[in-house]
Amino acid sequence: MEQDTTPLAADKTGEVDLNPALALEKLDSWLDGFVKLLPNLAIALVFFLIIYVLSGLVKKAILRTATSRGRANLGQVLGGFVRAMIVLMGGLIAATIVVPTLKPGDLIAGLGVSSVAIGFAFKDILQNWLAGMLILIRQPFEIGDQIKVTGYEGTVQEIETRATIIKTYDGQRAVIPNSDIYTNAVLVKTGNEIRRSQYDIGIGYADDIDEACEIIALEIGKIEGVESDPAPEVYPWDLAASWVTLRARWWTNSKRGNVVKQRSQIIRAVKHALDEAAIDMPYDTKVHLFHDQTEETDGDREGQREGWPKPKDGKTPKSRFKAQKEQVMGKAGESDPDVAELQE
Repeated sequence: MEQDTTPLAADKTGEVDLNPALALEKLDSWLDGFVKLLPNLAIALVFFLIIYVLSGLVKKAILRTATSRGRANLGQVLGGFVRAMIVLMGGLIAATIVVPTLKPGDLIAGLGVSSVAIGFAFKDILQNWLAGMLILIRQPFEIGDQIKVTGYEGTVQEIETRATIIKTYDGQRAVIPNSDIYTNAVLVKTGNEIRRSQYDIGIGYADDIDEACEIIALEIGKIEGVESDPAPEVYPWDLAASWVTLRARWWTNSKRGNVVKQRSQIIRAVKHALDEAAIDMPYDTKVHLFHDQTEETDGDREGQREGWPKPKDGKTPKSRFKAQKEQVMGKAGESDPDVAELQE
């Protein structure tokens, strides 16, 4: 088949002309270029598929190794990150196979410039991701630990790349950004196998402190789940306004359920034991002074005793009934019957 060598009509300046042959010629050049790139595209596609499968194998190997060491969560996050990097590098190499004139250095430089803009746009996401990686690597707490952070307390269920999932004691789900956890103080309640609890108990001032301490320590030691080593301790702790404070201390398993259960049993047992021993546990007692208006200086701030300082001259104000008696005697004399009644 002979090729048509008829020249295309020249485009005239200043005139609007529609020449379909120009569009067909452009489309033909694109198709020719695509046909030339087909071998490169096939090789690049095969290469990318191999890299993709290889990245999955690497991720599984990392996850298997981390799981064998008891750090499956870290293996999952780290494996996903390594796989993404391998796929990214494989994609760059595949692009250079398709377009040989494209240099990987130019692509990496372009990614470097764009990564600055991406970093500003996704600063919080990247910060949380990096904090999550550091938490998983340093492992200040583990899955299943009970922690308290930024006002939330509960059991750690999952550590993701963006946030840590905590199930609170009342069954709610708290999603806390990893950056908040990494930059704030975290109290790991189950960091050790056992932990100490304490409770203050008030007894009356007339009761025997040593006897009360002995009874309380004995009752705490009887509770199932309370550690015998270290043994329970009871100390006189404070001389309060209405009672003597005794502070009881004991050790239990660090899980929240154990702590709450033993505390409840201890309070019940101590209350019954102190009642049987006739040791008082007084209520909060307050003394209120009500002015009885029985003194002749009542209302006089310079001489009144109740609610005001004692007079500087040391004289004690007379009571009202004595002042009235002297007043009546001064007016009526000794013969007045009312005076005689007051004298009696």
